[in-house]
Amino acid sequence: MATLYAGTSGFAYAQWKPDFYPEKLPATRFLEHYAGRLNSVEINYTFRRMPPGSTLENWVRATPRGFLFAVKAHQRITHVQRLKDAGTATEIFLRAIDPLRATRRLGPVLFQLPPNLRADTALLAEFLAQLPGDVRYAFEFRHASWLTEAVYDLLGGHNVALCLAEAERLQIPEVVTADFVYYRLRMPSYSEAELGRIGARCEELLAAGKDVFVYFKHEETPQGALYAESLLQRVRRGSRT
Repeated sequence: MATLYAGTSGFAYAQWKPDFYPEKLPATRFLEHYAGRLNSVEINYTFRRMPPGSTLENWVRATPRGFLFAVKAHQRITHVQRLKDAGTATEIFLRAIDPLRATRRLGPVLFQLPPNLRADTALLAEFLAQLPGDVRYAFEFRHASWLTEAVYDLLGGHNVALCLAEAERLQIPEVVTADFVYYRLRMPSYSEAELGRIGARCEELLAAGKDVFVYFKHEETPQGALYAESLLQRVRRGSRT
């Protein structure tokens, strides 16, 4: 059965007190509380450093079965080597996050490409061919040259999702290229009507048998977490009617 996974891009924010985290909740229990209300989180700090295995094991213990961690791929893969000859770096990264994969807690791995990296379908094809097939992947393109049918076909051939990211400078078309859909919703606020439209679209995709991952903006305020909670509640209510 297709599932909606909704959350934010991070969870360790004391600024979310008291509207999301209780005022007296210690930071060591943030993830436990978060996972009691939301069912997924996107981890961004893996872009800059490899996570210790002990940290990932603690995350697994703090969350219930079915909670998934999406992780952003390390910058060495996307920004230093820019996908070229990046097989070894990718293997090292995937090995580092294996505690999540081994416990079935790993959501999609997000490859966020730099804004100045122009489309190179041969490079992308070579990189995709090296990826293990037992992990889900999403690609966030930030240069318009990537937004072509040839790229979509290439992603689709490997069951890799086009990341549907909101950005001020680049409009990403809603093209579904995999058996799941990956949204990064980055606007600072959403009206009830906008959340309703997002929920309706999620329901359409779920009805088509596709898992949906939705991550709202994080950091300064808890609003993104509250949006994610509202979205989960909307879709759950809809499934009961």
